[in-house]
Amino acid sequence: MTLTDRIKDSFARQGLLRTLGARVVSVEPGTVTLALPLTEALTQQQGYAHGGVAFSLGDSAAGYAAVSLLEPEFDVVTSDMTIHYLAPGLGDTLEARGTVIRPGRRMLVTQADIYTVAEGKETHIARMTGTMVRVTPRA
Repeated sequence: MTLTDRIKDSFARQGLLRTLGARVVSVEPGTVTLALPLTEALTQQQGYAHGGVAFSLGDSAAGYAAVSLLEPEFDVVTSDMTIHYLAPGLGDTLEARGTVIRPGRRMLVTQADIYTVAEGKETHIARMTGTMVRVTPRA
């Protein structure tokens, strides 16, 4: 199984992201990009992307970036994650680009940058940093 297939297979089992309509855009070792259409159902009262949606997408992008560096028998869970909102989220698509900053044997320090895209123009709306912990998946 290829790395991309392994990430997409795991992603397909995520109920939340499947419900939101997210998809895997790209997978490279240490970097994963996820995206979802920014519909009205995913906005807050002022019409901006809801912060919880941005956080969920970024957390998963960072987590899958970490998984992309592990052996197939391992997975990760988030130990901690911090988000800094940089701009209101207006656009047609929400995109999160997760990367691994430092891959440790047990813990991996990660980052995710979240963007909205409207008519081909990107706006950087948030940056997340956090730690993922290597685990053995549940049977």
